[in-house]
Amino acid sequence: MRSAPVDARPDPAKQLALELPAPPADANTPLLGARILNEYVYCPRLAFLEWVDGEWADSADTEQGRRVHVRVDSGGGKLPAPDETEERPDFVARSVTLASERLGIIAKMDLIEGEDGTVSPVDTKKGKRPHVAEGAYEPERVQVCAQALILEDAGYNVGEGAIWYAGSRERVKVVFDEDLRERTRTAISDLRLAAAAGRLPPPLVDSPKCVKCSLAGICLPDEIAFFKKGRAPRPLNPSADTALPLYVQTPGARIGKSGEVLVVEADGEKTKVSLGDVSQLVIHGPVSLSTPALGALLREEIPVTWASTGGWVLGHTMSSGHRNVSIRIDQYRAAFDTRRSLAFARGLVAAKIRNARVFLRRNSKGGDASVRDETLKALTRLADRAAHAPSEPELLGIEGEAAARYFRLFDAMFADTAKDFPAFAFDKRTRRPPADPVNAMLSLGYALLTRTWLNTLAAIGFDPYLGFFHRPRFGRPALALDMMEPYRAILADSTVIQAVNNGEVKPDGFVAAGPAVNLKPHARRAFIAAYERRLDQEVTHPVFGYRVSMRRLLEVQARLLARFLAGEIDAYPHYLVR
Repeated sequence: MRSAPVDARPDPAKQLALELPAPPADANTPLLGARILNEYVYCPRLAFLEWVDGEWADSADTEQGRRVHVRVDSGGGKLPAPDETEERPDFVARSVTLASERLGIIAKMDLIEGEDGTVSPVDTKKGKRPHVAEGAYEPERVQVCAQALILEDAGYNVGEGAIWYAGSRERVKVVFDEDLRERTRTAISDLRLAAAAGRLPPPLVDSPKCVKCSLAGICLPDEIAFFKKGRAPRPLNPSADTALPLYVQTPGARIGKSGEVLVVEADGEKTKVSLGDVSQLVIHGPVSLSTPALGALLREEIPVTWASTGGWVLGHTMSSGHRNVSIRIDQYRAAFDTRRSLAFARGLVAAKIRNARVFLRRNSKGGDASVRDETLKALTRLADRAAHAPSEPELLGIEGEAAARYFRLFDAMFADTAKDFPAFAFDKRTRRPPADPVNAMLSLGYALLTRTWLNTLAAIGFDPYLGFFHRPRFGRPALALDMMEPYRAILADSTVIQAVNNGEVKPDGFVAAGPAVNLKPHARRAFIAAYERRLDQEVTHPVFGYRVSMRRLLEVQARLLARFLAGEIDAYPHYLVR
């Protein structure tokens, strides 16, 4: 999760004030890993996120750590029983897992050395030996001490421990004195008590530990400090995942697997895509997916979206889901609180109207200037009214009036070249079915945005089907529909305008079927490409000031929602363009 520690231990003032002993471990108590103890001494919040909330994010550091552990993880040697160590005075055993039910901890020990009836745990670290008085940082010494306590509980006579630093190829001795033992027992008790209390420890403030932590984008330490202490956050760290959605739209295509690669066969050609490069698989129409490929996607927690040929989402296939149940508990409590739901819905609708107003103001290219100015003033008034709407029905009315005013001027955002095509004439928003090419693209754009938000929310741990503004209804992802409201204009509508004005989608890219108009396959591919490019565009976060892609910004906003519902921040910062 991190690089080598910078300071010896966390500031006690920044840790949870836990003075009560943890509940006694029993058969139903999950065993605490020695590695998590390391994390807890290093950063209590990091350990809680990993062990209690089940959060994890790989980084270059974690990948390097796996490579360094390849040899010890492969095993080798045999650990004799405690009463057999005298008979085997010298031995080495690698990758040995032992647990102590009494202490409630478990450890996978990299190396255990035996000599003259005593055993010594040796832990492997990827970095270089730190130049500190103790020879190693406290979190690492606590981890090795926990291994020693487990060995002693199993009946072994433990001498000293050691840490092998692969980066500098140096070995540091660890002495298990009473002070280190007491710190280790205290860390075990404190973490188990924090887990029993169910309260996420506060983040470190302006700590160098956060700089290379791969959970920084989940923990959001600087962002939370911004709301509590007014500190400007550092650039979001680490960088966004490079994996992207994979769309398969060719009728009759087949998706299989070869090793860690997806193989797409379509029109007699094969395309290979590494699983590591896929964030989600989106299947349109009659496309087959093999069982081995589906199994690989589930193991890697890559969601699959099934859509009709026209782009309507039919359903989703996901893994067993995020283990962070606390996020869903907070979500359910807020959703069933009428007052909190209405307050959050007011902010959503107000943000939607304000973003639509800014988008219209920036992109209007002609028409009656007085009508445009009056519309912009009306949208400002409606946004202010939405922020104070006394009831949900009135809020719905405000939203409907704002949408009607906005869409009356929607065609003013098309370039002159686009207006030469009669197929792009736009009168009003029609959804079921879309009656013209623009409405067809809007419907597809909103479907893409809904899917994007659904996958983002599910990946974090929310229930996408229970919202605050959109009421629950079978099969409707209400929370995804809630969260997409402020982004309709700046993501979906902007994709429509861009695709038309840039000539990426032309009048011959549509087909009429009765009263409905749909995109032809080549036009749909071009539109989806434009939408994905829009998600990859970097923007300046209006609250935090750092640059981030729109794709990553949605994740940040979703995680801020989790922090808001948990009570870590007092108000949810809706995304507002300037």
